[in-house]
Amino acid sequence: MDAKPQNLGGSLPVPNVQDLAARPADELTPPVLHRYIRDDADVDADANGDAAASVPVVDLARLLDPSHGEQEAAKLKAACEDWGFFQVVNHGVPDAVIADVKADLQGFFGLPLPEKNAVAQEPGGIEGYGQAFVVAADQKLDWADMLFLFTQPPEYRASRFWPARPATFGDSLDRYSVEVQRVAAGLLAAMAANLGVAEADARKLTRLAGAQSVRINYYPPCPDGRVLGLSPHSDAVGLTLLLQVSAAVPGLQIRRRGAWVSVDPVPGALVANVGDVVEVLTNGRYKSIEHRAVVSATHHRVSIAAFHSAKFGGTYAPLEETTMVHGEPARYKTISVEDYVRLLLSCKLEGKNIMDAMKINPPELQ
Repeated sequence: MDAKPQNLGGSLPVPNVQDLAARPADELTPPVLHRYIRDDADVDADANGDAAASVPVVDLARLLDPSHGEQEAAKLKAACEDWGFFQVVNHGVPDAVIADVKADLQGFFGLPLPEKNAVAQEPGGIEGYGQAFVVAADQKLDWADMLFLFTQPPEYRASRFWPARPATFGDSLDRYSVEVQRVAAGLLAAMAANLGVAEADARKLTRLAGAQSVRINYYPPCPDGRVLGLSPHSDAVGLTLLLQVSAAVPGLQIRRRGAWVSVDPVPGALVANVGDVVEVLTNGRYKSIEHRAVVSATHHRVSIAAFHSAKFGGTYAPLEETTMVHGEPARYKTISVEDYVRLLLSCKLEGKNIMDAMKINPPELQ
């Protein structure tokens, strides 16, 4: 296994949003918020979407049970092909593990700013407390702060960025990351089986559970409805598993059939979504889906996204099964994991821009 490379890329420094949001509401005027305010069309564009639609639910226990696996695998296949998002129930992550990590994430963001800044990002780096995907001084900013950490394998961790407070933070995140990695491995194995690919190609899919990083998001309330917590984007990883820590505060929306659909939290569920890397490996059979986070006017929201990818030293490319066997041309480039991460961190969040960069025939050439 290759070591985690250095200097993968970072983000320009920006003001702390939680600190800004702590001002009295009458001080959060348009001039103060000008870098966060979006055009009305960007925020409100058919935000209700298909109100009757709901994200599919996959029962992991049934999926892994030979007596029910075929029926549940069909649900997973349909979710990957038609939605790109699904909620995972009966995933086996102990309630105590989830409760502990929720408490410690809330506890971290409740610390005074100087204590949170003790694990602040360093120039040119993505790990730590701060912001991501800010690449230009004039781009619009997201109404959120984040803590980004490499969690699996343990050799990828940089202890300098793991908070010392709450005192249990490291232990609770470690236990949670191990459990969620197990869930990701099970789902990816089932996805490979659904695709019917040969064993060598199936291993390339299951290897996407080999490395894990987490983005822990804090979305403060904002009285101006024209801000976004997270810009529309698709996840440039293999598989994402999201825990909505503030379950009573909705915020996640996905783009479906040209409209935004809210993902209402299901008690105890993890929200899973197909990432760009799975779209590359399946040569477009499974597609990553744009999503965003909206902000409450009155309540903060916390979430933790666990991103699963291949370990450094590997490569991403369409599976042979999808090109040679099916006679389809490769739609996406071959790229090393390291170069792919560098590409990701050099861009801002903007739709499926990473996928456009990965296409052999980009949209402007088609």
